[in-house]
Amino acid sequence: MTTVNIGIILGSTREGRLSPQVGNWVKELADKRGDANYTIIDIAEYKLPLLGENGGDASGAAGWSEAIAKQDGFVFITQEYNHSITGSLKNALDYLRVEWNNKAAGIVSYGSVGGARAAEHLRGILGELSVADVRVHPALSLFTDFENGAELKAAPVQADSVNQMLDQVIPWSTALKTIR
Repeated sequence: MTTVNIGIILGSTREGRLSPQVGNWVKELADKRGDANYTIIDIAEYKLPLLGENGGDASGAAGWSEAIAKQDGFVFITQEYNHSITGSLKNALDYLRVEWNNKAAGIVSYGSVGGARAAEHLRGILGELSVADVRVHPALSLFTDFENGAELKAAPVQADSVNQMLDQVIPWSTALKTIR
């Protein structure tokens, strides 16, 4: 059986964002497992104006489509802004349809309450895109897992949670690959 490809999606484009730290931490943990090909996919690297906006430079859309189509599953790094996901993540999700279908995903969230409300919103969106999200959900607190709210210093239990999530994402991604 071939190794699955798992994209680690950075869900923010804001200046000063913490998602690159979280994504790199998840990738470091994941790479130690040796059970999949893990790639960080940063939506900030693609030109994706608001979907349907006239005159916007959507030159990154083809590259975005290609990057997502190559993946068998995902880990979404999402932070909570105003009780939900970022507008940039929602826009990036909306840009594609079939590229998401019949794949699995895990969610790693962060925020003042661990990003729980953003993760719940993301689950509903993923369901509509035919992405099967797994149950285990690492939720990082800005108060206990980040030093001064700026530098990731995740508690050891969080690494265990990431591995438990990946223990679900990998077999689900492998199984769903058979129906695509």
